[in-house]
Amino acid sequence: MICLVEAVPAYNTTEGRQQFHPKGRDNGYILTIDGLRIYFAGDTEDIPEMAEIKDIDIAFLPCNQPYTMTTEQLVKAAKTIKPKVLFPYHYGQTDVSMIQAQLINERIDVRIRHYE
Repeated sequence: MICLVEAVPAYNTTEGRQQFHPKGRDNGYILTIDGLRIYFAGDTEDIPEMAEIKDIDIAFLPCNQPYTMTTEQLVKAAKTIKPKVLFPYHYGQTDVSMIQAQLINERIDVRIRHYE
């Protein structure tokens, strides 16, 4: 088995939220395991560096205000990354039910799970 781990930035960009995850402190990670690429975004918003992330099979993107992305930011990030499968996470009480409909034309398999 061949496994590669890449660190990618994770931070907040919205005014008034940078203190939660300041730029340069936190990371997300891309794991490549025998060619399968899995992106764990960490606690982040839809940052410009996501445009560099390519060929993702499975993405885990956070959606929880005020700490991570809004649902709109998550949809934008998913359209940028274009994973085959998307798992929104860290959403707490945030309503993520509309994400699937907003990505239907992107051919992204959105899988919403209730984590406890």
